[in-house]
Amino acid sequence: MSIAVTAATGHVGSRVVRLLVQAGVRPRVLVRDPARLDAQTRGLVEVRRGDLTDAGYVRAATAGARTVFWVDPTPHTADDPVETSRRTAAALAAAARDGDVARIVFLSSVGAERRHGMGHIDGLARIEELFDESGADVLHLRCGYFFSNLLLSLDELRQGTLTTAADPDQPIAWVDPRDIGEVVAARLLNEAWRGRLVQAVHGPEDLTFSQVAQVLSEVLGRPVRLRSVADDDVRATLGSAGLPPKAVEGIVGVIAGTRGLVPEQPRALITTTPTPLNAWAYACLRPLLAG
Repeated sequence: MSIAVTAATGHVGSRVVRLLVQAGVRPRVLVRDPARLDAQTRGLVEVRRGDLTDAGYVRAATAGARTVFWVDPTPHTADDPVETSRRTAAALAAAARDGDVARIVFLSSVGAERRHGMGHIDGLARIEELFDESGADVLHLRCGYFFSNLLLSLDELRQGTLTTAADPDQPIAWVDPRDIGEVVAARLLNEAWRGRLVQAVHGPEDLTFSQVAQVLSEVLGRPVRLRSVADDDVRATLGSAGLPPKAVEGIVGVIAGTRGLVPEQPRALITTTPTPLNAWAYACLRPLLAG
């Protein structure tokens, strides 16, 4: 069994690698900086160092891997995030068309099923289309909103504020990246599935941003006030930070596209993962905000 894992040091990928190693697999890990792998892990994996935006590297690093877990490396700050996402994934799609890769598990997002009007998520939709056309067996994991996105708000959480342009009273799926990693590892290790599959990963429950602020208040032991802003406020903030116009619209488009979104797949046993927000926040967020 040959499995290649991208973004192997990230919130999801690191969990995938650990579970594969524990299952007795020596995964091939595609990483920009091997030093970010701990010493024990480096001794149990096959390291291929390089940049996922380099098509030649992707083709060489995935050659002969039966299964690849692909995480789009495109930052939201890219000049043209949607096109960059598509172009970066094209090398793996070509490897699949040429028979170098047989199966792909792709970390996609809720909302990619809309194909358009979702900001940077449209880039994930383009990747889904590329992989679907490649001839490989493909599984798209359409995940909810990562708990770990809250780590981007550490500074304002220290001040007791959580800011969002989302509808504060719209329930959306929130999920622990570690739970996503467990779903990914299970799918990578399962040799039985075939064709084109879609599986949502919704977390344990849908939460509004108002409820999230309440949970964080309870976990942190101090009030967290939700601050709602408009899309134009987000545009102004991102523009003043120097982000290019398409990057700004990619971020704003995700927020706007999510309003009123009903995921294609309903919440069910297969799409629900166990870790609640309060448990994740207590273990991962609270220590960073202590003191």
